[in-house]
Amino acid sequence: MKKIAILASGNGTNAEQMVHHFENHPKATVALILTNRQQAYVLERAKRLGVPAFYFNKEQWSEGHEVLALLRQYEIDFVVLAGFLAYVPQVVLSCYNHRMVNIHPSLLPKFGGKGMYGDHVHEAVIEAGEKESGITIHYTNEHYDEGTIICQERCPVMPDDTPESLATRVHQLEYKYYPMVVERLVCEALTTATR
Repeated sequence: MKKIAILASGNGTNAEQMVHHFENHPKATVALILTNRQQAYVLERAKRLGVPAFYFNKEQWSEGHEVLALLRQYEIDFVVLAGFLAYVPQVVLSCYNHRMVNIHPSLLPKFGGKGMYGDHVHEAVIEAGEKESGITIHYTNEHYDEGTIICQERCPVMPDDTPESLATRVHQLEYKYYPMVVERLVCEALTTATR
């Protein structure tokens, strides 16, 4: 059984989708949720879902050793960023090389990088006159939104879109595809490990 940790900074809707996707899964489970925001609603979701959840302050995140120790304590095999807005320290990245993924609400490399998250991305997409947007699922590295792309899914940008209406369409792609892609990656890792 592979154990997944989710890193989230906010509401936690993607985290909840991920937890439900892996409920009763024969090969993987969400074993841990971590956040960098003490008031993040993802902590309430985790409590309701029965998943252990922990908050780390800014200093603990940037230093990384306590975070890594907890990931090891829970024997985490794979890390999923779901609306996580802090920099992942090198000590954690190194241990989870090609076992840590992120989702971004645009078609990278467009509209990525530091400060490009949530409605900031959707506003930029609309202001640029883009005809389509979507999601990018990619491996995490030391640069914001620059890891190797695993997959992209697209949706149209309508002439009358607001950041909120575009976000709704993009969220639907996130909820549908992110758990499936994580499942594929985790199961591929499991297959490779048992060869």
